[in-house]
Amino acid sequence: MLELISEHACFGGTQRFYRHQSQAIGLPMRFSVFMPAHAADARLPALFYLAGLTCNEETFMTKAGAQRVAAEHGMVLIAPDTSPRGANVAGETDDWDFGAGAGFYVDATEAPWSERYRMYSYILELRALLVAELPLAAERIGIFGHSMGGHGALMLALRNPTLFRSVSAFAPIAAPTLCPWGQKAFSGYLGKDQGSWEQYDASLLMAGMQTPFPNGVLIDQGLGDKFLPSQLNPEVFEAACRKAAQPLTLRRHADYDHGYYFISTFMADHLHFHANQLA
Repeated sequence: MLELISEHACFGGTQRFYRHQSQAIGLPMRFSVFMPAHAADARLPALFYLAGLTCNEETFMTKAGAQRVAAEHGMVLIAPDTSPRGANVAGETDDWDFGAGAGFYVDATEAPWSERYRMYSYILELRALLVAELPLAAERIGIFGHSMGGHGALMLALRNPTLFRSVSAFAPIAAPTLCPWGQKAFSGYLGKDQGSWEQYDASLLMAGMQTPFPNGVLIDQGLGDKFLPSQLNPEVFEAACRKAAQPLTLRRHADYDHGYYFISTFMADHLHFHANQLA
């Protein structure tokens, strides 16, 4: 059951914030939805946005400037939180890049994280719940995200191409098994066996596939991004796409950094990209 926390008129539609009891997490979870104006009997295309480290269900809706273009396309926007809240796991708020606000969209297998930190299963649970509860067209759902959420979007789409028909990302952590952020998160959530990490690495997943998204994948990366040299590895994903014969548009932009000024600059391009694929 969905609990509506607040609702705000926005570009002819409504910006909503919800809470519900998650079976995957075992705790209440929050998420946000932009619902464009629509006919009473309409089933609408929808786009999930997965946010990055330290973010929550409000970040995208307040910073990305996406609602105006989504309204033009009649597209629903959905933004989950980035981790469980109130799990009361010892140490979950000690680091900004691990624990609360940093669920990395994996299902933890290591204690004490494994009981609550199940964000991979949560995203799939939320998708199924919203298809049942909101006027969404189940066959017209895409996914995108930023940084940690870009990793999550690419990985979830590659593992579930029948559930997510389109995928894009802003400055994704494109090869998490190769970077400090990913290694820290995966070792903490999944343990030392790096074989168990591979199922959550978009570059490794892509390299083992054959053209999973024939209509293409879109990635934007700022060249002024301070995390680019050590954390993001877009060239690794690019090489994996070549191996997989996967069409990829990887746009590199001089001067742009890792934040929402960058994201908002190219947001309309991503919404148009998804709208064309979900038409």
